[in-house]
Amino acid sequence: MSDHARRRLRPRYRRLFWRIFAANAVVLAAASAMAVLILSPGSLTEPVALRELGIFAAALLVMVLANLVVTRRLVAPLEALVRVMREVDLMKPGSRVTVGGTPSEATELAETFNAMLARLESEREESMRRVIGAQESERLRVAQELHDEIGQNLTAALLQLARVRKLAGPDLQDEVGAATETVRANLDDLRRIAQRLRPQALDELGLTSALSQFSARLSVQAGLEIEAHLDGHLPPLTREEELVIYRVAQEALTNVVRHAGASHSELVLERAPDRLTLRVADDGRGLGDEALVGGGIRGMHERATLIHADLRVGRRDGGGTEVVLHVPLSPDGLWYR
Repeated sequence: MSDHARRRLRPRYRRLFWRIFAANAVVLAAASAMAVLILSPGSLTEPVALRELGIFAAALLVMVLANLVVTRRLVAPLEALVRVMREVDLMKPGSRVTVGGTPSEATELAETFNAMLARLESEREESMRRVIGAQESERLRVAQELHDEIGQNLTAALLQLARVRKLAGPDLQDEVGAATETVRANLDDLRRIAQRLRPQALDELGLTSALSQFSARLSVQAGLEIEAHLDGHLPPLTREEELVIYRVAQEALTNVVRHAGASHSELVLERAPDRLTLRVADDGRGLGDEALVGGGIRGMHERATLIHADLRVGRRDGGGTEVVLHVPLSPDGLWYR
């Protein structure tokens, strides 16, 4: 949440706790004074004993402090609710109000808000799953059409040009050769686009090999040194988890090539006892504030949320940018669901 939004959400009124406490304290003080006037013997003109005045002041202080503690306990769930409501971010699920004390309207409101958050997070996760699933299905359809239709047409064109080159005279050899190279380059570009839309290596060879192929191919194409350290002993992953990890790495490395102006990048995939970590770092110019909230990075956050992973994108110590994805593991090595 931006600083402007935080300033806008700051209350412009005295807090409910202090209003209740002040009202109760005034009532207690007035009630005590009235009790002294009504129940104490003698008239108002008689001097008040210092000892009696001290006892009265101490008793009043005890009552005020007791009022402070009781009021604090009563409104604590409301104050916690306000804090969570200001800071809640559905891209970082798990924020909840701590509900304690005796049941009351305040605790019921906090529990209702927690239930609402859980429902919103569940609905958002399901919505993101449908949207990302539709995106992947559309990418698969486009990749198949590029490969089956346009790719086959370009391949046929290459075969035709090969026959034309045999029949053409010496004067047309250079022109036919140039046309052949143009068609072959377009076919290579088409295959590269189809591969980025739907990585076949991920289906056929697994996550580690797919990341290795992608980083090696991107390094050659972009002239960028990409140092890959990929753990080959990974736990069993679902298709969704593999696809999220691959897409985050793909988006991060593509951003390095397009925007970072880096000469060196590092791709790391390693397993720890409690998590699987993907890290992409570079020595480029770093990300501006606009890039940190851009569509590509937001898409990575949405994908990470889909598998309950934690994604951090920020500036790297010493310059450059670092993208870190933590996917949690249970103690027995099984993936959290």
